[in-house]
Amino acid sequence: MYNPKGNGKEKSVREVAFTEVEPPAHLQGIVHRFLELNTHGDLPEDYRFHALPDACTYVVFDQLNRDITGLARLRAQSEEFNLGKSFHFINIRFLPGVWQGAPEQLAQGMVNLPYAGDLPLLEINRKLAARKFGDIQDLLVGLVEHLIDQKLVAPNPVTERIFQHLDDILTVGDMAELSNLSPRQLQRTLKKTTGFAPHDLLKILRLQQSLNGNDTWSYADQSHFIHSFRKATGYTPGKYARKFDV
Repeated sequence: MYNPKGNGKEKSVREVAFTEVEPPAHLQGIVHRFLELNTHGDLPEDYRFHALPDACTYVVFDQLNRDITGLARLRAQSEEFNLGKSFHFINIRFLPGVWQGAPEQLAQGMVNLPYAGDLPLLEINRKLAARKFGDIQDLLVGLVEHLIDQKLVAPNPVTERIFQHLDDILTVGDMAELSNLSPRQLQRTLKKTTGFAPHDLLKILRLQQSLNGNDTWSYADQSHFIHSFRKATGYTPGKYARKFDV
């Protein structure tokens, strides 16, 4: 998910805390971050949380309603969530492509219904209630290890290699060569594990790089970048920046 106020912490809303913690070393090929997003008291206005398309799966724990938890992923288009004036979420953000379970186990976007699956998410969500974010890592690590044992998550060597060599990739052909796959094999693998075709995944990775302040050298020209940005988010870069204060 994407914090509409940030990538620059100076733009964060003072009453909203956004905290990220890296996973322990043995999970760094599977988990990207443990996250907490919460308010300190009620906000004067509803908080809009804008999420760019990505290939990550999330475990979402709603700390204000212990029955609300589940597995989620984003659609292939950007999404805007109204979190209201008061909220408290703890999330596990998995790396793209590591989810091995059935697609029907994943809700789209934010989880907003009581969990009815067979994973121990409700039990963990209730245990989280008694602890501060800095003291819950063992619970989150234990859940990830359980998902590994159940073969629901596993490292994805293809996406891992793509991320390691992203600066060397200009085309889908480069991506296939670095992955030691044919273009057809790459298409099949990425579509199955990330939900994106190779060229769409590459566009999204470049888009996220640009929003993190990196160069947009991978686009042929500015009009190409604007077109790709608008296709992914529904906005031109200028309108996006004004609307979401990025």
